[in-house]
Amino acid sequence: MVQNATLDDLVQRVDSQFDTIKTLNASVTMAVSTGGTRTGGEVKDYTTVRGYILVRKPEDLRVILLTPVISTRMMDMVSNGQKFTLLMATPSKTRAMTGTDVVTRPSNNPLENLRPGIFFDALLVRGIHPEEFVALTESSRTLAPETKHRDAILEPDYDVTVLKQKSGKILERLRVIHFNRVDLEPYQQDIYDPQGRLVTTVQYSNYQKFGDLQFPTEIVINRPIDEYTVKITVQKLTPNQEMEDNQFELQIPSGVTMETMK
Repeated sequence: MVQNATLDDLVQRVDSQFDTIKTLNASVTMAVSTGGTRTGGEVKDYTTVRGYILVRKPEDLRVILLTPVISTRMMDMVSNGQKFTLLMATPSKTRAMTGTDVVTRPSNNPLENLRPGIFFDALLVRGIHPEEFVALTESSRTLAPETKHRDAILEPDYDVTVLKQKSGKILERLRVIHFNRVDLEPYQQDIYDPQGRLVTTVQYSNYQKFGDLQFPTEIVINRPIDEYTVKITVQKLTPNQEMEDNQFELQIPSGVTMETMK
């Protein structure tokens, strides 16, 4: 059974969900893998770690990751949407870095190209800006069979393309939001850069209710150009909790030199 919706209905769903969320306080596990064609097809999987993600609109973000077993902070990052500060601690060295949300000098280490805005755009499907345009396409996706004795399922979906006017008659594609027609929830979001390249794909699944908020507990961020994937599993989520400014402040230990990331 699938549901029907108009483009206005889907835009309203996106806007309503985005407007409803003021803050998010999430306990998560995070798994990262890197690699692809540039590394000869070799993929490196990192150990899954526990952590916390704090979001406060309009753009405040904090991501804390803990070391396995002893649960000390191995990474702490804060951002106001324009500038970020990052503290990384290992048994041998502590590094502090700062930079903007725009990568101007890509690093050979894919993880050093990870910016706070990628988390923000993945966790919150942004509403449609008044100056943006939208278009609706009816399509379908193929779902893998649950067991080897069943066939794959072809499921109808809605694809909402968000565009903005670049110049004259030229429109720039910003993102595409794919809606599952069983429950009309987004199951994927594709984000493009100004050159029209697909830079981020985010997959959403296993929606659960947290208070009045329906939210995915499995979020997979794929960066095809940077060649890394981040899988976030939400263990606990508290929406719209009051947050203080000091929750988005990061103290750098004395003696640690601040590096600038380009």
